Amino acid sequence: MTAIPTSNLIAFVLVALPIILIPGPSVLFLIGRSLSLGKMGGIISSLGNATGGVVLVFAVAFGVGTVIAQSVVAFTIVKYLGAAYLIYLGVQAIRHRNDHTATDAAAPRVRSRWRIFRQGFVVGITNPKATVFFVAVLPQFVSFGAGGVQVQLLVLGLLFMAIAVVSDTSWAVAAGFARDWFARSPQRITTLSAIGGIALIALGVGSLFIPHASE
Repeated sequence: MTAIPTSNLIAFVLVALPIILIPGPSVLFLIGRSLSLGKMGGIISSLGNATGGVVLVFAVAFGVGTVIAQSVVAFTIVKYLGAAYLIYLGVQAIRHRNDHTATDAAAPRVRSRWRIFRQGFVVGITNPKATVFFVAVLPQFVSFGAGGVQVQLLVLGLLFMAIAVVSDTSWAVAAGFARDWFARSPQRITTLSAIGGIALIALGVGSLFIPHASE
C-alpha cells in the first residue's frame, strides 16, 4: 500500500491551512449564499462546492486538470463559464430578494435544496483557480520514490477538501447567523439578500481576471 511520508503530510497541512483559512473566492461565494438563502442554504452550497472540488481533485490526479491548467484555451473557457454562472446566481439573488420572509429566512425550502447543491457544485467544478492550485501544489508533496503517485495526489487533494469544507461551512454558518439577526426586519433581510447577490456578481467579475499559470 502506497503511503505518503508523515513529513510530507505535515508540510502539506501547514501550507494548506493558511490558504484555506484566509477568506478567498469560495468563502466569499458561500457568505453571499448564506446572506441570500440563510444558514442551511450556505451549508448546502458548501457541500455542493466541496463536491465540485473533489471532482477537480480526481481530474488532476488522472491528468485532465493538468491539460486544463496548461491549455490557455481550455483554462479560459472554464474561467468564463464559472464567472458567468456566479454572475447569474448573483442576478437571481437580487431578482428574488423579496421572496424571503422572516419566517422562512433561516432555511431554504426542502424541494429547492437539491437545486442549491447543484449550483454550489457547478461553482466548485468550474473554479479554474482551484484547478491551477491542485496542479501546481499537490505534486510538490508527493513522494515519487514511493510509487502510487495518483493515489498520493488523491489523498492530498481529499485532505485539502476535508479541511476546506469544515472552514467554509463555518463561514457559511456565521453569515447565516448574521442573516437571522437581520431577518427580524423584512426590509433588512431584503437588503441583505441583495447584498449577497451583489457579492456574487462582484466575485464573478473578479474571477475573470484570474491569470493563466503561463501568464
